Amino acid sequence: MPPRPDPKEIEAALLGGEARYTREEAVRRSGASQEFATRIWRALGFATQGDDTPSFTDSDVDALRVTAELMHQGMLDEEAAVRLARAMGQTMARLAEWQTSILTTLSRAPGEDQAQDRIGSLLEVLPDVERLLVHIWRRQLAASAVRTLAVMEQSDDAAPNYFPLVVGFADLVSFTTLSRELDEVGLAEVVEGFEATSADIVASGGGRVVKTLGDEILYVTNSADQAAEIALQLADGVKTHVEVPDVRVGLAYGPVLALLGDVFGTTVNRASRLTSFARPGTVLVDEALAGLLEDDEAYQVVGARARHAHGLGQLQPYALRRSFEVARHL
Repeated sequence: MPPRPDPKEIEAALLGGEARYTREEAVRRSGASQEFATRIWRALGFATQGDDTPSFTDSDVDALRVTAELMHQGMLDEEAAVRLARAMGQTMARLAEWQTSILTTLSRAPGEDQAQDRIGSLLEVLPDVERLLVHIWRRQLAASAVRTLAVMEQSDDAAPNYFPLVVGFADLVSFTTLSRELDEVGLAEVVEGFEATSADIVASGGGRVVKTLGDEILYVTNSADQAAEIALQLADGVKTHVEVPDVRVGLAYGPVLALLGDVFGTTVNRASRLTSFARPGTVLVDEALAGLLEDDEAYQVVGARARHAHGLGQLQPYALRRSFEVARHL
């Protein structure tokens, strides 16, 4: 049986070399200030290291040097650099945990006895994975830039981080009850199935998943008809792909603040509140989105009972259905 991979050897291989420098040495070699280097390190999500502990590699020094040079060239100011580091750190941390989880939970191959062997085998394919990662990032960056430019061209009031979107929430009904009935493995399968199927439905419909929260997903689209079609597929179609409880969806249209990959504002809050009002397997939309959909022959919006929403005042929900479904029930 081959020896288990040594954690320090794996760490050194993934980092491109052993940790050789203390914090002071790394800062001096990078040309950055001590305060800035500390802020960047924390923003990336790493604990502060002791002054005498060699914790930094040549690649760490190079990354800090590049960041400092971007600031010197005027491409970034310090606050923007810290925000960028925090966004990348949080995104990459989740990606790394996800990838490690996949590797350690794969079915064992013949002759493979330990999950550690699979982590060690990552080194063999690391260059290929790295190329894929950069390619996917470039594709996502291109898509994001095109979406932002398109939205700004459509609205005179749009700003780089503040523009109108359709926001949708979809959540699993009775998730708390389900979590008591299933063991950890069964619950994880339900959550992963819901997230994977929902993400496929959103992407194929032209939307974008902003984030997943276990039993809930938040997505956005630029157009009302895309948002409506995605919502109806989520409410109707998730159960046909994976064994999950009923799904309910809320949609709202209006300006949102887009920041660090997330969206904020009253429009987001309205969509969330409408989701809580919706019955299992149904879709509720706000008045603004109902107005955009009223002339679309593929859908029909029907006024529901007005509800009071804390912090938002009186909300007028509209039930969203496909036109042929309405005709079928007449």
